[in-house]
Amino acid sequence: MNILNKEDYIEQVSIDCVIFGFYERQLRVLLPKIKFLKNIWTLPGGFILQNESLGHAALRILAERTGIRDIYLEQFQVFGSLERSSPGLMRDVLNSHKGVFDELGLTSEDVKWLQRRFISIGYYALVDIHKVVPEISELDESCEWYDIKELPPLAFDHAEIVMKALDSLRLMLNHKLIGFNLLPETFTMKEVQDLYETVLDKPFRRNNFQKMILDLDILERMEKKFTGAANKAPYLYRFKNKAIEAGVSIN
Repeated sequence: MNILNKEDYIEQVSIDCVIFGFYERQLRVLLPKIKFLKNIWTLPGGFILQNESLGHAALRILAERTGIRDIYLEQFQVFGSLERSSPGLMRDVLNSHKGVFDELGLTSEDVKWLQRRFISIGYYALVDIHKVVPEISELDESCEWYDIKELPPLAFDHAEIVMKALDSLRLMLNHKLIGFNLLPETFTMKEVQDLYETVLDKPFRRNNFQKMILDLDILERMEKKFTGAANKAPYLYRFKNKAIEAGVSIN
């Protein structure tokens, strides 16, 4: 299949994904750098095939980028301002990188449709960063993790999309406990607190936070302790095998 054949996709609708990972007290975002855009990065995104649903399209795009399919995924906003598509930028890209498209077997007519206005559906995904092997597509120069506080220059309205995704994550973290999708299968209580403090950008008193989390009865303490600490090794926990829905707040 031609990767940019407009006949295969629903025209002028795209998906942009904010893929969050957590590592060393940093909330990170996975960003590819497109070959045609000098010193500009983009969100992982793509188009919706004529024969697939929005959810399946988002999961396909995420699997292509991360190599994993069991991903927590949340649709959070539609972006459709008149200014967001930047047809002038796309025209310059297409005109100045004809050789790259030639290598991919694409003609100018094949990619002309990309200059039109697009409405984008925003999704964010929460992944265990240790399970992700970033995938580089035919159109990418690189695909790497970046600290959300030190993002490189982003194309179009992608910086706004990241911030809206963060706002939604903070809201859902506080109500649905989805943050545990950012942690490995087993974790210490300190890692849980580090995660909440990083995402919500505020400190918690250690004893009060641990009591709040334990009182929720959502964690199972394991007999095995964390082996990385020299003294008083903390216990390891894992999320109980049950669905936690809305209605819980951590303040």
